[in-house]
Amino acid sequence: MVEYETLRLDTVFHALGDATRRRMLRELADGERTVGQLAEPFAISLAAASKHIKVLENAGLIRREIRGRTHFCRLDPGPLASAHQWLGFYERFWTDRLDVLERLLREEDTRKTPTPKGDDR
Repeated sequence: MVEYETLRLDTVFHALGDATRRRMLRELADGERTVGQLAEPFAISLAAASKHIKVLENAGLIRREIRGRTHFCRLDPGPLASAHQWLGFYERFWTDRLDVLERLLREEDTRKTPTPKGDDR
């Protein structure tokens, strides 16, 4: 089970590692698109767009449906939840570290701030 989850995460992060695929996913977040519509904003052929779409499909991030001769794609956000969960660990890690840093910096500022003369603190 662990190997499957690792492989799935690897596939998702590989798919997300390309700016073209990330932009395609962003477009699909607004609704279903054809392969031609997904390729349109880029200076790429339909064949190149199709290769990007296959990577996204293999990662489970999109679903393709064929209606007649037209291929329609839609976002399947499920695998993004696994990636988000994995990243959540590091978010907590860095938040904890930054909280410690903030506390240390405040303590240092407090030590460096001179007490005015005549102040009985």
